[in-house]
Amino acid sequence: MYTNDQQREYVERTKELIELKAMLPPKEFAEEEMAELRPLIVFHEWRYYVKDEPMIADWEYDRLYKRLEFLEKNFPDLIIPDSPTQRVSSDLVSDLATVPHLTPMLSLDNSYNAEDLKGFDERIKKLTESEAEIDLEYCAEPKFDGGTVALVYENDQLVRGATRGNGAQGEEITHNIRAMRSVPLMAAFSKYGIHKVELRGEALIRKDRFLKINEQREELGESLLANPRNAATGALRVKNPQEVENRSLEAFIYQVGYAVDKDGNDMMKSLATHNEYIAMLGDLGFKTPALDKGERKVCKNIEEVAEFVINWENIREDYEYEIDGMVVKLNNLDLQEKCGYTSHHPRWAIAFKFKAKQATSKLINIEYQVGKTGSVTPVAKLEPVQLAGVTVSSVSLHNEEFIKSKDLRLGDTVLVERAGDVIPYIVKSMDELRDGSEIPVAFPTTCPTCATKLFKPENEAAWRCPNYSCEAQVLQRMIFHVSKEGMDIDGFGKSYVERFYNEGWLKTIADIYKLDYEAIAKLDGFGERSASKLKKSIDKAKKNPLHRLLQSLSIHHLGKRASRLIAHEIKDVYEISTWGEEEFLSIKDIGPKVAANVAGFFEDEHNMLLIKELEAVGVNVLQLEADKKEEPIEGGALSGKTILFTGKFENLSRTEAKKLSKAAGARVLSAVSSKLNILVVGEKAGSKLKKAEAIETVQILTEKEFFAILESEKEEGTE
Repeated sequence: MYTNDQQREYVERTKELIELKAMLPPKEFAEEEMAELRPLIVFHEWRYYVKDEPMIADWEYDRLYKRLEFLEKNFPDLIIPDSPTQRVSSDLVSDLATVPHLTPMLSLDNSYNAEDLKGFDERIKKLTESEAEIDLEYCAEPKFDGGTVALVYENDQLVRGATRGNGAQGEEITHNIRAMRSVPLMAAFSKYGIHKVELRGEALIRKDRFLKINEQREELGESLLANPRNAATGALRVKNPQEVENRSLEAFIYQVGYAVDKDGNDMMKSLATHNEYIAMLGDLGFKTPALDKGERKVCKNIEEVAEFVINWENIREDYEYEIDGMVVKLNNLDLQEKCGYTSHHPRWAIAFKFKAKQATSKLINIEYQVGKTGSVTPVAKLEPVQLAGVTVSSVSLHNEEFIKSKDLRLGDTVLVERAGDVIPYIVKSMDELRDGSEIPVAFPTTCPTCATKLFKPENEAAWRCPNYSCEAQVLQRMIFHVSKEGMDIDGFGKSYVERFYNEGWLKTIADIYKLDYEAIAKLDGFGERSASKLKKSIDKAKKNPLHRLLQSLSIHHLGKRASRLIAHEIKDVYEISTWGEEEFLSIKDIGPKVAANVAGFFEDEHNMLLIKELEAVGVNVLQLEADKKEEPIEGGALSGKTILFTGKFENLSRTEAKKLSKAAGARVLSAVSSKLNILVVGEKAGSKLKKAEAIETVQILTEKEFFAILESEKEEGTE
């Protein structure tokens, strides 16, 4: 990007400029000085944030930056949009808008060993009609473990940044992308004939910077960030871009996904290989996996790939950033096109996943947590151990059967891993290390909170406390009631429920609607404004449709969809108390478990008193229009998607397909358009398929793939 002569010149000029007095020159001289300061600052940001090789001291950089700020403050009409000072705006973003990607951001197929890579190579050769003995060239680079981003440049200017989202569309985060000093606000794509381009990358926090951030937070008494990845992805979506700077986010760019010239002609073939595109991005000032640092390598065959990625697995801990594997891409772009794509991943790329990170620790104790429907979950308490970038001291043991199957004993040395580098999991006990002092685990027979005798329902693994008045259950039900999944009371989170509960203000769900807002305003950290805002949210929740009330009551197995189906059939909540299981089972898709649990709940006089109390404080108990409509289900497997069906299907009618789609959260369209997300095709698909194939953002599924998506959705309403 910069020649050696340019770099020497910039450093020499920097030394001269920092000696300038803080005086205000005439406007014409100020304009000249600003024009000189801006590229100098961009150069030093590139050396610091992209190359990690600063050529001046921090205080020298600060002098340049503050001088530019000083001049811009006095001559605001001379400020230009791509000035380094314009990266961070002081305005807060009220909402994150959803924006479509220019091309879908697909997932990657996975491999775990050299044999998987060999199989990948064989598939590539078949797809490209290459001879078996011919070597294919691959490009291998780190699979960064952060937050995926998509950047759009038009006419050489950064115009948009977005999260990955669902692959077809993401949340716009341009304000935060601009705050990353490793991301150029301008890049000379026009030099390559490119007018508009979409780049893919990963937002990261370097490991050493993450540790410093947590040290600072600890000194300030703030909660510590869990790990670099969570800290990075969390910062991407904050409203204040200053937090992006505070967390020192960087972005590695690893792919060009879309490129056209001024006339809209495809420019993706303007270069011959993926490696050339990455080199181009590096030349334009982007932070990329570097060849000279050994982060990226062009491998002449799959054997060389295997050697390279396995070596990286051995040295991953020494790398500056968190990575969970390596990405292997067919280097030749013409051959990539021959391979094509599935609906899930490009056929020309694969992720070599590193083995899950493991460590040993000691099982000190087991605590038992009681959930909102009485399920008792054992939680292992371990000696704290560092695992995949975080300290692990608690691990869910799921249920009694899990403990027995692992033969866990108090005092055991256990092998712990983070499945997918995310969820801590006990793999096994190291019984060969036992010395006889270990104690077998005796699962409790009574509730750890209220001492009621536990029971295990038939065909379930969890033990449950049947006491509906158990304090632990009451608290968890109130937490769920106010949550987004329950009555969705904005701003009323778990911490508020626990605090008000400890104050003695909350004993039942009905008490949520009887709070003393004057008393709340006097609490530390609140005030009249916070109390008023909370009151407004609670009053709004009182008007929720009936199906939300039903779901918020924490009736075992009763989830979103079943709540809607029942609410659709009744005039008010009291009607349910007159129903037997037969009435429930007459509703399509309501099964015996839901029927028995809902009927049992409304047969209990204490529960009916709660319903009456809720009605008395103004909570809606009547069927509203919202309960009658077939609205998309939020949180379903197809939530927020639009879908269309074409052709003849083997296992379902068109009417059934539409009902299943709506139940999974989708909106069914009547024609192919740019608003369509998914087209499901059966036999003899006609013109709709052709039209959809011409729209890059439309995902095309077979009947089998459609069912696979629906089946992937977890059973709702369970604990």
